Amino acid sequence: MWKPPEKIKCLPDPGVWPSVEEVASSRLFSPLKHGNLELLQRTWIPAMVPWRATEEGEVTDAVVEWYERFARGRPGAIVVEATGIRDVPSGPLLRIGHDRYIEGLKRIVEAVKHASGGETKLYIQIIDFLSIRRRPARDKFLGRFLRITDAHRAALGAEDWSEQTVREALMVLENEELYKILDPREQEDLERGHRERVTDTELPHIRDLPEVLPELFANAARRAKEAGFDGVELHYAHAYTMASFLSKLNTRDDGYGGSPEARVRLPLEVYDACRQAVGDDYVLGCRMLSEDCIDGGSTLEDTTFYAKRFAEAGMDFLSFSRGGKFEDALQPRVGDAIYPYTGPSGYECMPQFISDVKGPYGRNVEPTAHIRQSLREAGLNTPVVVAGGIHGFHQAEDILAADKADVIGLARQAMADPDWFLKVKTGAGAAVNVCKYTNYCEGLDQKHKVVTCQLWDREALDEPGISKTDDGKRRLTAPLWKREEA
Repeated sequence: MWKPPEKIKCLPDPGVWPSVEEVASSRLFSPLKHGNLELLQRTWIPAMVPWRATEEGEVTDAVVEWYERFARGRPGAIVVEATGIRDVPSGPLLRIGHDRYIEGLKRIVEAVKHASGGETKLYIQIIDFLSIRRRPARDKFLGRFLRITDAHRAALGAEDWSEQTVREALMVLENEELYKILDPREQEDLERGHRERVTDTELPHIRDLPEVLPELFANAARRAKEAGFDGVELHYAHAYTMASFLSKLNTRDDGYGGSPEARVRLPLEVYDACRQAVGDDYVLGCRMLSEDCIDGGSTLEDTTFYAKRFAEAGMDFLSFSRGGKFEDALQPRVGDAIYPYTGPSGYECMPQFISDVKGPYGRNVEPTAHIRQSLREAGLNTPVVVAGGIHGFHQAEDILAADKADVIGLARQAMADPDWFLKVKTGAGAAVNVCKYTNYCEGLDQKHKVVTCQLWDREALDEPGISKTDDGKRRLTAPLWKREEA
């Protein structure tokens, strides 16, 4: 993963933990009710992909145990991992693209409700993504994958050559000469692996996305409601389809790209279709970016405009992340797929303890605060969720007290200690396992390995009845808090 050149070590510091009396009068542990959104406390676990589903996208015991363990800590809300809306192969990522997935998803709902005593709201994040291929070996790319065109033949003076002869001629060229023949997109396919873009409108399935996606998302939202989830979070963030429509890099000329009004058109149409599917009394919000954090991408001005449009349309919440784009990701090794959290924008999404002068903790707060203030000035009271390196009670409380957000998201910190919420609420904050922000978990995610936390995945491996990774070297959930067992 990319790291800032300054390489300043910033160790986490949760500050003084509160007393039970402080908690009782806090904003963080106070209820929130706005429209359909109703939380017993203003704490939120954002979606994180733990790679525990089957290759067919089905819920497993390990998936249920993962969310059940978070629910034991009784946060205000949990958002289930990015769940694919298409019924297509996508590896061990949950899917919701067919009715056959409903029964499995119900298991998560039932486990969370039981483990939290009904205190925790459970939402599911639904996502669409386009095709991404692994970085090919040079000979394989030139010998099989590259589509030979008239431009290649003309550059080689090979108008009468067979396709195989053209490929063989390209393979023996030095890169300097080869790159004079390949166009920029072909060079990228060779160096980084082929990746579809929403601007590839010469491809029928890309051109037709505005016609296809509203129904796919709506059907997924309907299934989520049937499975018993309290609401749906539309995934409009990071490197995926809907965020790509919102990005300023979206130059489609069919009314769905170019101007901010055109770029936000499909996300609004998707929301409208989902709202019709689930009704007016069901929680429906989105995860979006405060900034793209890439050259030529959407700025805070753009995202503020989008947030206003979403709030005006009736979204029940807006949850903010930042960055995490393909455009500046590091080059993958041959045989690996590009990973959108390895470049500078990926660092903005998941900063770690080696940082720059801004530090990694609360890096997303001020951009989110700007958007929230703009919403309030426009008379829009949509609840705003902020996340990013928040790990201490007073850090969270100060954000809420300053009206910079309405709900606090803790992702990596919740993974490090799923009982953070219960420990802090009961005056046992000193027992919290504070995240070290080394991004150990992110490294596992990048390799599509089962995600765990280094603070607990080697602890009590001989504990009876625990689930472990296939190699038996890591446990899959954090040990139970002893006080909870008493």
